Amino acid sequence: MRLDKFLKVSRLIKRRTVANKVSDQGRIYVNDIIAKPAKQLKEGDIITIVQAGAQIKVRIKRIPLNNVSVQEASGLYEIIN
Repeated sequence: MRLDKFLKVSRLIKRRTVANKVSDQGRIYVNDIIAKPAKQLKEGDIITIVQAGAQIKVRIKRIPLNNVSVQEASGLYEIIN
């Protein structure tokens, strides 16, 4: 799954366009490498989001096949700060 879509589906970032913009600005890292929106993710990858002076680091637990409910969204990742 693409990085921008995963961020939207997991609700780490509210909209896919915002995820694209943040990624294009170089504020999202996958496994400590700056990532573009089209970066393909796999389970176990570590995403670091630097936004508004804060840093969030999460590990992908599961990649969904399509959209998930709000309750399931937090089960897609674990925060590892």
